[in-house]
Amino acid sequence: MKRTKALIALEDGTLFEGRAFAGQGEVEGELVFNTSMTGYQEILTDPSYRGQIVTLCYPLVGNYGINPVDMESYRPHAAGLVIGECSRIPSNFRSTISLPDYLQENNILGIDGVDTRAITLHIRDKGAMKCVMSSEDLDSQSLVAKAQASKGLVGRDLASEVSVKEPLIWEPENQKKTLKRVATIDCGTKYNQLRILQNLGCEVHVFPNNTPASDILAVNPDGLFLSNGPGDPEGVSQTVDTIRELIHTGIPTFGICFGHQLTALALGAKTFKLKFGHRGGNQPVMNLATRAVEITSQNHGFCVDKDSLDPAEVETSHINLNDQTSEGLRHKKLPLFTVQYHPEAAPGPHDSMYLFHDFMKSMGV
Repeated sequence: MKRTKALIALEDGTLFEGRAFAGQGEVEGELVFNTSMTGYQEILTDPSYRGQIVTLCYPLVGNYGINPVDMESYRPHAAGLVIGECSRIPSNFRSTISLPDYLQENNILGIDGVDTRAITLHIRDKGAMKCVMSSEDLDSQSLVAKAQASKGLVGRDLASEVSVKEPLIWEPENQKKTLKRVATIDCGTKYNQLRILQNLGCEVHVFPNNTPASDILAVNPDGLFLSNGPGDPEGVSQTVDTIRELIHTGIPTFGICFGHQLTALALGAKTFKLKFGHRGGNQPVMNLATRAVEITSQNHGFCVDKDSLDPAEVETSHINLNDQTSEGLRHKKLPLFTVQYHPEAAPGPHDSMYLFHDFMKSMGV
């Protein structure tokens, strides 16, 4: 495994030195950290990480390689990967390619030999930051200036970059039963969300996030599913307008993560950027109706302002126990509910699967 020197520069002038173990060149993005001990393949291929450079807290990464079954989309979307040490020898009977080779094939810059604990502590205290990392430009002042001048995530429409370009039906060859037809607005859908819906008996129609409401209603869906996705929810106003039109038809609706934020905007609420974001597989969330605590998987840097929800129409259904932020909402009149976390990732492992069953019930199953 060939490694060359690389630098990571943050917008506040902080520098970290490491070695490029995959890819080459230079990349910009928001530097974030994820506390999960496993699941690096799912993290890399989650479209929600578009525009982000991911630091993994677990010290050794790549030890079980990459396999085609655990992909959450058609390619990795993270802008870059920062880890403590890359495993030299992947060992898993399902592995078909090593992590360095997979990143190399997809031209993703990966850097190891970095003090990831120092990175995590820094952005934990200072907040997620704009970042540039490079294996070519090793001038620290130049890289810091590039980081300061980079785009960041606020106001950007990244969801349209990862959404499907044409409508499709999810794997009809694998459909064993069909109880209901579900229309999915794809802002960066993870495959496992679609797999679960299909396994529950849904024929899943996937639409680009710029599809007019009339085209979605034309397939006569029994339910509407709003997916996760990257970036600032306020950057996709056309999708918010479509959701507003659809939910007021009374169609049963279930949203996850980005879909939760878009629904809140469609209902007249506000969103804001979190200083740190929530990323990992151990975020505690309380269901306010049952008082049950769920261990959840999360990846989001923006959040719904729960105080901006109209209390006559919408209630907060879940909260994050670490910082009391919004983790779910439920409409008091419409058949609509959303959550900020990822029930399909199931770190609990089954704490949050009831949400998919609740969606089926709302469609009359």
